[in-house]
Amino acid sequence: MQTILHNCCGMDVHKDSVVACIIKTRRNPVPHINPEVVDTEIRVFETFPESLAKLRSWLESEQCMHVAMESTGIYWCPVYESLEDAFDGKIEILVTNPRHMKNVPGKKTDIKDAEWIAQLLRAGLLSGSFIPPQDIRELRQLTRYRKNVVQDVNTQKNRIEKTLQQAGFKLSTFLSDVFGVSGRNLLGVLVNCGKLSPSDIEDKTKRISKEKKSEIKRAITGQLNEHQRQFLSLQIKHLDELLAHLSVIEASIDKISAKFDEDIQRLGTIPGIAETSATAIIAEIGVDMSKFRTAEHFCSWAGLAPGDNMSAGKKKSTRITFGNPYIKGVICECAWAAVRVRTSYLSKYYWKLKQRRGTKKAIIALARKILVIIYNLIKNSDAYNEEKFELARIKQESIRLNRISAEVRKLGFELVPIEAA
Repeated sequence: MQTILHNCCGMDVHKDSVVACIIKTRRNPVPHINPEVVDTEIRVFETFPESLAKLRSWLESEQCMHVAMESTGIYWCPVYESLEDAFDGKIEILVTNPRHMKNVPGKKTDIKDAEWIAQLLRAGLLSGSFIPPQDIRELRQLTRYRKNVVQDVNTQKNRIEKTLQQAGFKLSTFLSDVFGVSGRNLLGVLVNCGKLSPSDIEDKTKRISKEKKSEIKRAITGQLNEHQRQFLSLQIKHLDELLAHLSVIEASIDKISAKFDEDIQRLGTIPGIAETSATAIIAEIGVDMSKFRTAEHFCSWAGLAPGDNMSAGKKKSTRITFGNPYIKGVICECAWAAVRVRTSYLSKYYWKLKQRRGTKKAIIALARKILVIIYNLIKNSDAYNEEKFELARIKQESIRLNRISAEVRKLGFELVPIEAA
């Protein structure tokens, strides 16, 4: 392999240890035998903060400014953060996909892995994963955690609904939201009394139609015993704790995302993207689009690009590639929301594709288009404008018609305008 870097380090990262291998290249005093001499030094460090500080000092003493490591679970994170600002931030750290740097089968030890990573880095054969700056990483941590907490809230609501159904209370039959204002009032009565009466329905609920009253009487005939009342009280208390915890998380997100308000508002101009989704998108992709060479590269990183798998002239599976599952999920949710805006260009694009490719492929294609729009809006600091898409569509249609006209003229026919005909 040709030498690209003359001083680099490869690291094999584990939970409790980091194996680092520095490879240096220097001129051979006897150049006719071999023009270069390769010096290799391998050290093992623990993953405690003081050991990582020693690792950083060793790299600085060796003037090694090029480092590569595997993205092994979350174990690479403390190593990356301890080295991130070395050499006044001029150090180049590549966090690479393990699939891109597998060693030769049968040669598998920690020391050999670190040396193999260093050799690949020395030859310039590694490409790093996208690692956003510190503020974006902090925002990303909060938005991903918010998603998990929202899932916990929904799970707890389902548990409470299950308890009510087991006791014979069909509140969801006449309430669209059991945990709205009216539903919470009725849950409070159940915790205190263990039963509901028609007068409770009239006093504690709002905007219940008269036609539903007979149905409501049948839905509240259940009875909670002492154990069930205590159990329901525990569940509601835990739900309130989760909701309070969620509000704290959202306050922290708002505080960090304030510096990205301009980009969040810019993404909010796209149909189907609300403020919460825009914040989650910024947390995943950042605001520096120079990290991605093109919009196609950006879509491939997100996992919304068709696969390229061909062998012996036969094209095999073209399913979408693996990528960032978080951004893929958010963009697909936004695509489903954009479909409901029937007058928008994105909605028309979806319904046109659905007739030919089906629902799933059409929604993936729409998600990819939205991702390309996001890339261009952030890169060019521009707002979403559907007139541009309409002009582009007219231009493409004009090019297509001109091509058809040229082919018709080659056949010896002449096109006549309808008015003249």
